[in-house]
Amino acid sequence: MDSKIQWFTRGVELPALDYPLLDRWIAEVAQSYGRIVGSLSYMFCDDEEILKVNREFLNHDYYTDIITFDDCRGKLLRGDMVISLDTVRSNSELQNVSYESELLRVIIHGVLHLCGINDKGPGEREIMENNENRALTLYSGLLNHSAR
Repeated sequence: MDSKIQWFTRGVELPALDYPLLDRWIAEVAQSYGRIVGSLSYMFCDDEEILKVNREFLNHDYYTDIITFDDCRGKLLRGDMVISLDTVRSNSELQNVSYESELLRVIIHGVLHLCGINDKGPGEREIMENNENRALTLYSGLLNHSAR
């Protein structure tokens, strides 16, 4: 199966992840919300690059871990995600979790936004975290299954 998910970098190395497994995971998470993966792209970058994107496209003047650009069409997930690996690393240290675990959380966070889950309003952050945790549990199951 050809992936509809593309992985890019700007100014950073591509993280050492199992991309075919990530593609399967993202598709399964999307399916659990009644969605189908269309064209998705991820661009990994550093803090300075994500700050430029945040300023240019959202008029926000701050660093963030992920920016999600939604281009969904009905049930078809389409969009572009920009992820700062610098912020992912500092957040992993602040949260006392592994870098890979935090990176996986951020990767799926964008997909969850595309599935219609928000995190800015009252109580929405907790809902997002619960959905992230459910998705990470699914990833662990896929990882364990593929290791057999």
